[in-house]
Amino acid sequence: MTRQIMLDTETTGLDPALGHRVIEIGCVEMLGRRLTGQRFHSYINPEREIDAGAMQVHGITNERVDGEPVFGAIAAELIDFIRGAELVIHNAAFDIGFLNQEFSLLGLDPVTRVCDGVIDTLKMAREMRPGRKNNLDALCRDFGVDNSGRQLHGALLDAELLAEVYLAMTRGQESLVMDLEPAPVAGGHAVAGERPPLRVLRASVEELTEHDRVLAEIARESKGKCLWLAEGAAG
Repeated sequence: MTRQIMLDTETTGLDPALGHRVIEIGCVEMLGRRLTGQRFHSYINPEREIDAGAMQVHGITNERVDGEPVFGAIAAELIDFIRGAELVIHNAAFDIGFLNQEFSLLGLDPVTRVCDGVIDTLKMAREMRPGRKNNLDALCRDFGVDNSGRQLHGALLDAELLAEVYLAMTRGQESLVMDLEPAPVAGGHAVAGERPPLRVLRASVEELTEHDRVLAEIARESKGKCLWLAEGAAG
């Protein structure tokens, strides 16, 4: 089963090249598309002041992180938590850039040497929903994820919300790899010209309700020109 880590950071500013640092990191673990309850979370003393603009976004003050450990003190535990996992991050370039800077200051390899790849859900959302808002709040709203507790950005809360959004965005898409091998036939080889009986899987009430919700959303976006609804009415 694929082990994935939803990861988010909060920082002192926008650009690690200008000396900005990580002040909070939150991670939640998912195994086989199920949350395991395993988390990594830490506030971090950045050893510098937090920009006023950043403080307005996440609400973390200089006083809040003054007594927290520096990044070097939590790095080994973080690396152990993410090692070998696939990272799922919203706007991955931002978080990976900051983490690579922190790792570099400690003489460590980049994050991508530790983990097993990175999925950027912002890139995914832009490809799925071109021309629409794709920040985390918008995705929570459109995919029915309750984010009522998110008054400000917070690394652990945002990682938990991202897990729900990611599952909603990839529902029914267990893998992008197509199975091109013929399915094995129980009890021996298949006889030429014979087909095993087809298994019919009927949609559940919840799946039908979700289907109707998606069609209604398409109808709104297309100003009533939803082909599937039109075909259904004609049939």
